[in-house]
Amino acid sequence: MGTTEAAYTPSDSGVLDSRSVGPMVPRLILGARLRRLREERRISREAAGHVIRASRSKISRLEGGRHGFKLRDVADLLTLYGVTDEAERATLLALAEQANTPAWWQYYNDVVPAWMQAYLGAEQAASLIRCFEVQRVPCLLQTPDYARAAVRLAHPGADAEEIDRRVALRMTRRRILHREPATQLWAVIDEAALRRPVGGTSTMRAQLRHLIEICQLPQVTVQIMPFHVGGHAAEGGPVTILRLPGGQLPDVVYLEQLATALYPDKPAEIECYWDVMNRLVVEAESPDETPTILHRILQET
Repeated sequence: MGTTEAAYTPSDSGVLDSRSVGPMVPRLILGARLRRLREERRISREAAGHVIRASRSKISRLEGGRHGFKLRDVADLLTLYGVTDEAERATLLALAEQANTPAWWQYYNDVVPAWMQAYLGAEQAASLIRCFEVQRVPCLLQTPDYARAAVRLAHPGADAEEIDRRVALRMTRRRILHREPATQLWAVIDEAALRRPVGGTSTMRAQLRHLIEICQLPQVTVQIMPFHVGGHAAEGGPVTILRLPGGQLPDVVYLEQLATALYPDKPAEIECYWDVMNRLVVEAESPDETPTILHRILQET
């Protein structure tokens, strides 16, 4: 599978088309720009927060793209940072408006925790997603029945309506693999996830058949980490790395846990996880072997 990124071209005004990328990319671009402006002026986060009647931590969330923007706050920060050029101010304020545009997944806010919203924004805008899964088939590759069984396991107290909404969200997320241009997905799946009969034998067999079909798509690469490899580079658990279009933004590392998620964002941390992911690709079986392995597991299931 190639890793060619999706074309990404700002409009002539420098403002992004939020209809196609959602609010996440404008939010990250604006946050990164505000951070550079603040650091160039050698203004602390505490001082910046004081100007907009906010805390240091809120400034950190704004600069990291993990929080929406009030136009008044952006205008006040630009003034603090000495941005007087009207064209630049207009462009950054327009980005702030796009960063607040409701995304389609906000319809599911009742089943999306706050800590996952930044990930969904990055996922839906990503040109490339690399992931490693240990216990489950990756969400973007799940069938509806498998997803339903996985949701029930993760949310044992959920009623039928909540489960339906969680499954609908998961199925809608998969559209990025079939849009134009499609998101490139490169997944390494531990053999344990493929032999664990989530939802029962029938559901698992259908899931395996789905993987056999979908890994034939040019935008999807699936590798399997077999038991006989023994230890591997990502024994700490699942890892997802997202590359956003355009080359203007840092990659997003996402580490989901039971009731929260971590987003390591220091350059050294991002590089560390890329190293882990690249080692996994070498340790796992070749993508060319994936259909054969899946057929064998299917016969044994």
